[in-house]
Amino acid sequence: MEISSKENTHFFSNNTVLPVDRSSFKSESSASKEKQSCCGGIKIFLGALSFVYFAKALSGSYLKSTITQIERRFDIPSSLVGVIDGSFEIGNLLIIILVSYFGAKLHRPRIIGAGCLIMSAGTFLIAMPQFFMGRYRYERFPSTINSTVSISPCLQDKSQTPLSALEKSQAKINAGCEKEAGSSMWIYVLLGNLLRGIGETPIQPLGITYIDDYAVEENAALYIGCVQTAAIIGPIFGFLLGSLCAKLYVDIGFVDLDSVTISPKDVQWVGAWWLGYLIAGVISVLAGIPFWFLPKHLPKPESRKDSSTSSEQSKFIIEENKDQHISYQQQAKLAEMAKDFLPSLKNLFGNPVYILYLCASIIQFNSLIGMVTYKPKYIEQQYGQTSSKTNFVIGLINIPAVAFGIFSGGLIMKKFRIGVLGAAKLSLGSSFFGYLLLLSLFAMGCENSDVAGLTVSYHGTKPMTDYEQALFSECNSGCSCSKNDWDPICGENGVTYVSACLAGCQASNGSGKNTVFFNCSCVGTFESSQSSSAVVGPCQKGNECPKRFLYFLVISVITSYTLSVGGTPGYILLLRCIKPHLKSFALGIYTLAIRVLAGIPAPVYFGVAIDTTCLKWGSKRCGGRGACRLYDSSALRYVYLGLTLVLGTVSIFFSVAVLWVLRKRSSLQDETLSANGERGTCGTKSRKDHFVNSDQLIQSTYWPEKETRL
Repeated sequence: MEISSKENTHFFSNNTVLPVDRSSFKSESSASKEKQSCCGGIKIFLGALSFVYFAKALSGSYLKSTITQIERRFDIPSSLVGVIDGSFEIGNLLIIILVSYFGAKLHRPRIIGAGCLIMSAGTFLIAMPQFFMGRYRYERFPSTINSTVSISPCLQDKSQTPLSALEKSQAKINAGCEKEAGSSMWIYVLLGNLLRGIGETPIQPLGITYIDDYAVEENAALYIGCVQTAAIIGPIFGFLLGSLCAKLYVDIGFVDLDSVTISPKDVQWVGAWWLGYLIAGVISVLAGIPFWFLPKHLPKPESRKDSSTSSEQSKFIIEENKDQHISYQQQAKLAEMAKDFLPSLKNLFGNPVYILYLCASIIQFNSLIGMVTYKPKYIEQQYGQTSSKTNFVIGLINIPAVAFGIFSGGLIMKKFRIGVLGAAKLSLGSSFFGYLLLLSLFAMGCENSDVAGLTVSYHGTKPMTDYEQALFSECNSGCSCSKNDWDPICGENGVTYVSACLAGCQASNGSGKNTVFFNCSCVGTFESSQSSSAVVGPCQKGNECPKRFLYFLVISVITSYTLSVGGTPGYILLLRCIKPHLKSFALGIYTLAIRVLAGIPAPVYFGVAIDTTCLKWGSKRCGGRGACRLYDSSALRYVYLGLTLVLGTVSIFFSVAVLWVLRKRSSLQDETLSANGERGTCGTKSRKDHFVNSDQLIQSTYWPEKETRL
């Protein structure tokens, strides 16, 4: 679009009297039609983009809800699950710069539509291992398999113990072990998530800048807030879908469910994790359809039609290269665009506030990404909740609080007309009080469950020696038990035993979930024991744990809301302080840094740290360490919350430095304006002008995907 320099200076204030020019010859009816066309087009795009945000947030949050299911299904540690989760960010990394820079010059809606198709293909790929690997096998002794024959767990022949109630073990062949089919199928989950990341890349930078380009300036913050709020509906449905699928057995439709001898409360339970990915893939396909029919450009709003920058931006963007704006609106060749790449990059990194806030955001997102990735696992292990209930609670309680927080941030920005400096204060305040509330969660954890040989000795005291060696005691010395088995039973003394064999049980009665063990020598020797019987499954957490779980939920909801209030101000901070032709590029660079330095490493090192708190590891069928069966609750709490708070505190210091530089530049700008007089074309300097001037200081913050991270 051609931009006349003479028409450039008359739209900075509502009080400015416009001179008569060619635009004044337009009839009122044509102006009205153009306004309706503009509003209608941007609202259609807003609706389509909101649905895409819903789709990508649903699939992303569903992945978070299936972290423990994937860990158990593929028998892998948390650190490897962190690598799978981080592969999404790697996919973004591969093309984010190209999409954000070159995509702004091309047909943005169609690029978003193509991204949706790629995203759906990756989602379908994640579910594929379920159809190619064998049925799920879980550890169970013969006494708990559907049989009415009484078997002594203590004296059973371990070489004849099947590891599944559904299939017989074929682990031993000759002297070695044949590698189990499907043992490396988690690679397809990683590749599918990588593909999801590639497809999601254009949605954020191109969609947000498209709205900012064609929306009325004062409505941009509200529109972006609406998009972010609509995106929160995705995680709500994502976690609720995860809750539903976690209740269904993993091989539902493939096996007789009556033969399944474990329940959702069992640590070996795996839900139908794959089913949700098929649903999410279909939704992603539907979300991308409207973008293939949207135009490349929309009519500019009347208030921005004859201005190369917004009224806010024009005060603080140097005009030395104003003539170049014409070329950016034209169909530039790829060679010409590539030639401007390094100067554009230098322009972005030449601002100290942009760098400072980039550092603050990277550190904070390390904190948030790690916290949210392992939040379901933390709730399951700390408070003894099932995967289904955990996902239900997060989806129905936590996520709406985040949605309300993000929408509140956009509403506050619009109602109080908060600019860059005010947005920086709001963002800093939300982070400070959010992490302050998070500190109180240290006092709301549960103690370790009493597990003989792991958290307490067989006589009821704390173990003083190595945990693995403590699994064996005098009471089970006559049994041929393996320390690698995990088939917990609950003694009538309230203590959990790793297996019926290690509990010294001599007899059993019943079958499946109703099996009862008798004459358990280790149960009888416990100092508080009154009988020697036990039932299948671990014992419940202490009586205080449910109450502490409620306190945890209340603080968690308030914390989520507080942290989310700074989401929308972060978008506006960046968009209002970057040259128009660099907005997509700036968002892309910022997102790239978050992906590389936070999204990829955070789940990995959080997973490694969480693995150090494991007390009992499972064993793979052919040997080697599998998924963790039991964590040290106290150590898990300190590692999980401690890492989150330390990183959050460091990010706050960087945010304070950003605010200090903003204030410094604000005072310098005021002095310059006082010395040189008015720099704009307005005849008078209204209170509104002063507000605008104090805001256009720096390129500041941007919070990508904060709604899905929480």
